[in-house]
Amino acid sequence: MAEHVWDVGVVAIGRNEGERLRRCFDALPAGLREVVYVDSASTDESVEEARRRGIEVVALDMSVPFTAARARNAGLRRLREQWPDLRFVQFIDGDCTLHPDWLHAAVQEIEADPALAMVCGRRRELHPDASVYNRLCDMEWDTPVGEVESTGGDALARQDAVLGAGGYDEGLIAGEEPELCARLRSSGWKIRRIDREMTLHDAGMLRFSQWWRRSVRAGHAFAEVSAMHRGAFRGETLSIVAWGLVVPAAALVTAPFTHGTGVLLLLGFPVLWMRILARRLARGDILPDAFLYASACTLGKFPEFAGAVRFWWNRACQRKTDLIEYR
Repeated sequence: MAEHVWDVGVVAIGRNEGERLRRCFDALPAGLREVVYVDSASTDESVEEARRRGIEVVALDMSVPFTAARARNAGLRRLREQWPDLRFVQFIDGDCTLHPDWLHAAVQEIEADPALAMVCGRRRELHPDASVYNRLCDMEWDTPVGEVESTGGDALARQDAVLGAGGYDEGLIAGEEPELCARLRSSGWKIRRIDREMTLHDAGMLRFSQWWRRSVRAGHAFAEVSAMHRGAFRGETLSIVAWGLVVPAAALVTAPFTHGTGVLLLLGFPVLWMRILARRLARGDILPDAFLYASACTLGKFPEFAGAVRFWWNRACQRKTDLIEYR
């Protein structure tokens, strides 16, 4: 395993992650020195925890608005400065832990295909039974393997490919990973998900309000990345508009002129729910999980539409949206 690990640097980002960050550091392969931790004004012992382990620390200047993209770019730049010969970089969020076999499998995959820019695996939720919202996260991350449009925040990347693309877009409050992947794919690079365990994530999402804000952020990301790259998230954005606005509005507007029968358009929602339920069951989900996922996806059209509207409104006003945090 070591022959691969030594050609990999790690960029971890976080803020006040506490025990989650300690687990993140402790799960890194033993003896791996090429690690950069980017801290965003933590008030706990995050920086001290990193330095005690000999990890290079970058403290972000918080007078500049924070984004995860900015943190990852800062870590990538420091990694290149300190270890210029490294070919690969593993990005990881500070609330995640790396699976012990991941780097070996991921580097083998990316070395075997010179056109492969980024590779990701299975991210799992650490405590899926702590809440239905944690469980939803775990199900959301169970995506098909093979060539994909984008990765999430955890991924192994070819350093030259990411730097050649200009890194992450630091102006994005969310969706920076699919936006970077869109640029990479337009340049001829491939993105792949492999059937291997990658990371454990501690979402700590225990309340409905957290799930709602996370969905708002997702809708904002869909709309913004779709506006930046024709075709990216187009289907998701159209679905958000259709179910978050068009169908409910059409039902309300037509009801007075159709003796109330216009409200039958709202029956589209149970049809949508049943379609999602059937797809999840076909993928092998047990019925309670499929029921939960279909319900969340259907209800989630409304906070996602709210997030998209926030992007479109702020874009028309020529101003940036503040960071949308759910934790």
